[in-house]
Amino acid sequence: MNPDIAGDEGQGARPLHPGGGANQLRVRAYNERLVLSLVRRNVGLSKADIARLSGLSAQTVSVIMRALEKDGLLKRGDPVRGKVGKPSIPMALDPDGVFSFGLKIGRRSAELILMDFVGTVRGSLNEAYKYPTPDGIRKFVRASVEQLSRGLSTMHRQRIAGIGIAAPFELWNWVEEVGAPPEDMSAWREVDLIDIIGEIVPFPVFQQNDATAACGAELVFGAGPNYSDFAYFFIGSFIGGGVVLNQALYAGKTGNAGAFGSMPVPSRSGHPSQLIDQASIFVLEEMLTREGRDPALLWKDPDYWHQLGATLDLWIDHTARGLAIAITSVCSVIDFEAVIVDGGFPKDVCARIVDATRKATLKLDLQGIAPPHIEQGAVGSAARAIGAASLPLFSRYLLDQNVLFKQMA
Repeated sequence: MNPDIAGDEGQGARPLHPGGGANQLRVRAYNERLVLSLVRRNVGLSKADIARLSGLSAQTVSVIMRALEKDGLLKRGDPVRGKVGKPSIPMALDPDGVFSFGLKIGRRSAELILMDFVGTVRGSLNEAYKYPTPDGIRKFVRASVEQLSRGLSTMHRQRIAGIGIAAPFELWNWVEEVGAPPEDMSAWREVDLIDIIGEIVPFPVFQQNDATAACGAELVFGAGPNYSDFAYFFIGSFIGGGVVLNQALYAGKTGNAGAFGSMPVPSRSGHPSQLIDQASIFVLEEMLTREGRDPALLWKDPDYWHQLGATLDLWIDHTARGLAIAITSVCSVIDFEAVIVDGGFPKDVCARIVDATRKATLKLDLQGIAPPHIEQGAVGSAARAIGAASLPLFSRYLLDQNVLFKQMA
């Protein structure tokens, strides 16, 4: 696939205007993306299947698939013999066809992953800190990209499509919550993440809100394909979320749709509060600090969660209550068929939160609201980094989720 026509939009490259005219190169690029996207979403498609689903002629599909196979983006499966005619050849994305990096910047830790073309994480590095700084993130990325790249062959390093960044909006506003010196956090006001990361890596850089990126990962690689519409909650240091409508990620005017942390919910004492103050990991950190325990271990040792006993039980109950109220409010606005909950903790902790949230929701007055199916996220704690890593892949090789999912609906 020719990268010059693949729509590379990193590091200031000009994206194709959605209303622009269609010349031969644009049509070819779109058709290549369409074929790759269909193969990604439907494992084992033959050329005939792709022609039927895409509306392209069999000859056009054959030409495109030969080119993509030659470029190492597609690979053939074993022939499938039917009762009559020639055997069909199922096609699949070649995992080694493209690689990308995904960077998650959190309030307490950073994570960098290396992901292949089919969404498998090939390597992951983490760093915990008291609070993030631009210089600390730059050093972490430089060292981690170098370390993870060493595991690739020279040819595979040339197939790195870029690095995606998943980070909260306005990091500088969380001085009090993360306990950071105001001058250190205010440094983020002057920082353009795409610029500072672009200075230390030789490939395109992309950025998205962290919770939106996690929602995108669930939509593409998790339980998302099972539902047309769903609300997504990700519980990190601070809870956030995302919205999926008609199987397409809805980011909103500013890219901050699904900012569920700002939803008003009552505190346990009945006073006005926000969900972020009722269902976030920083609430658990404060509980542990009051008990004289080290909250930093939450980010360094996953097994530490299983040692928290009654404190974890209380936090889960508190979180589930806030989530139940928020879910009821969200579903009174949009009739979501599902709500998916995930977070930066072990899967069994997430399962307990989901179970407690289901029970807490049933205790609320749901008259006039169809109770949604509340489900545990399938991607897990790495959802933000995986969502970030998918940004270069969709930018260069696949159709944007919004276009693809609406097209195939």
